Amino acid sequence: MSKRGNTEEWAQYVRELGELIKGVRESRNLSQERVAFASGLAKYTFQRIEKGLSNKNEPANPTLLTLVAIANTLEVPLGKILPPRELPELDLVYDGHPSP
Repeated sequence: MSKRGNTEEWAQYVRELGELIKGVRESRNLSQERVAFASGLAKYTFQRIEKGLSNKNEPANPTLLTLVAIANTLEVPLGKILPPRELPELDLVYDGHPSP
């Protein structure tokens, strides 16, 4: 994972992401296994996303494709599983000018 994604702010964000995914999944009475399979993920990988962790116990960094697949499986818009706040560290990545 890049240095910019390995911050406490990012760790908190992906924990919240996982909690939102879990909440939607449970509200639909779906198992982790069922959502993982329908999203094209291994059950273990999906479990780690719900916990906000990568396979190396670092903050998770799921791809957009993975998040879209999960949202589609849960039949919700992508925004429903994304924490409703901006990430200050993203200002470092893009401040109106391409990063070097």
